[in-house]
Amino acid sequence: MTPNPCPSALWILFALFLCSGGMAQAGPEIQSWQTASGARVLFVAAPDLPMVDVRVVFDAGSARDGERSGLASLTAAMLTQGAGDWSADEIAARFENLGAELSASADRDTTAVSMRTLTRQPAMEMAIETLSTLLSAPTFNEADLERLRRNRLISLRQDEESPRSVGEKALYRRVFGSHPYGSDPSGTAETVTAITRDDLVDFHRRHFPAANAVVAIVGALDRPGAEELAERMTAGLPPGGRAAALPGVVDLEAPVMERVSFPSSQTTVMAGQPGMRRGDPDYFALYVGNHILGGSGLVSLLMEEIREKRGLSYSTFSYFMPLAQPGPFLMGLQTKNEQAEEAREIMLATLRRFIDEGPSEAELAAAKRNITGGFPLRVASNSDIVAYLAMIGFYGLPLDYLDRFTDRIEAVTAAQIKDAFARRLDPDRLATVVVGGRGVGERTAGFGGDS
Repeated sequence: MTPNPCPSALWILFALFLCSGGMAQAGPEIQSWQTASGARVLFVAAPDLPMVDVRVVFDAGSARDGERSGLASLTAAMLTQGAGDWSADEIAARFENLGAELSASADRDTTAVSMRTLTRQPAMEMAIETLSTLLSAPTFNEADLERLRRNRLISLRQDEESPRSVGEKALYRRVFGSHPYGSDPSGTAETVTAITRDDLVDFHRRHFPAANAVVAIVGALDRPGAEELAERMTAGLPPGGRAAALPGVVDLEAPVMERVSFPSSQTTVMAGQPGMRRGDPDYFALYVGNHILGGSGLVSLLMEEIREKRGLSYSTFSYFMPLAQPGPFLMGLQTKNEQAEEAREIMLATLRRFIDEGPSEAELAAAKRNITGGFPLRVASNSDIVAYLAMIGFYGLPLDYLDRFTDRIEAVTAAQIKDAFARRLDPDRLATVVVGGRGVGERTAGFGGDS
């Protein structure tokens, strides 16, 4: 979904309040209820623009693929390719004629379908009718499936020519092993080729009940209007309950290294291990700490040690990706083949030193200013807010999450960061993947090279 280029005055005021930190109740009023069919709804009234953003999120990500990786992703893509009596072209024309926007995607935890429309009639009525039909009655046309399958196979071949993509996929496999998070949401050539229309129909039936959904709404509606919209979005969904909890993620017991030879003058180095889940008690300490370590661009410790001091890499990074179960902590860089080992050692040494010493007070103060100063831009539009509402609803975060965000950032101490990193990350149990020059690897990727 394209971000709203013209945020409403409500969110500008909200952003200023958050930035100043002076009003505990400055955030938007989030209302929440459950539809008759069992979906959870989160709603924020935003009357300043005659628009409404809707995001429907299902517990139907790639972690639910089973043996057919890529199933959730293909199901999401097919939702917009035909529903009810409409073909893909007719659906696209309906939204284009309305000036409305539509998107559908899947990640490891969720399938999300988003819509933006004007609230004037008949535009809104047509948009709601179309979206509710897409959710409840997709046709999964065989010809459209074959077309998307061909496109997906092309995309997977292109991934094999990207060292970053090769490295990231390999690292997820090493970090998560047989856990569902270890599979690539896009699937493999073998699994995508094997997926049938019946697989899509069955996945939709099992994972798209209303009780397995969260509906987020932001726009120029009152509460009764939002209730009616949510009921229409979910009334026709298949019967069923919530998906079972995913299995727990197992920590790595020992370090593991995978070297992949690749026809390139550059080597990509990535390392990681299980990190944290959404709603984790250590979330804010780890979030602020990582901002200092490698999440803040040019001013991070990794950039200072690897780029500024030694010129080993143009860019380097680290980040946590919290999920329903602990998602990964990842760090990485790209460098010349002959510098790869030195750069890897500096990257790991920087992580080890940060775990041992924690941040300085100056580093912590700068990180807090950066995060809290930038937060208003992250909640500046209705589309930003609806994405946050969907996240809050899906992961069961408190409704005051946005209200308290900057206060909780400000409350983080250097001691808390040091303690959280020491408990949650172990440099001696990292999975590492090195994708680079020929002849150094256990296996070969990209361009059909030899081992």
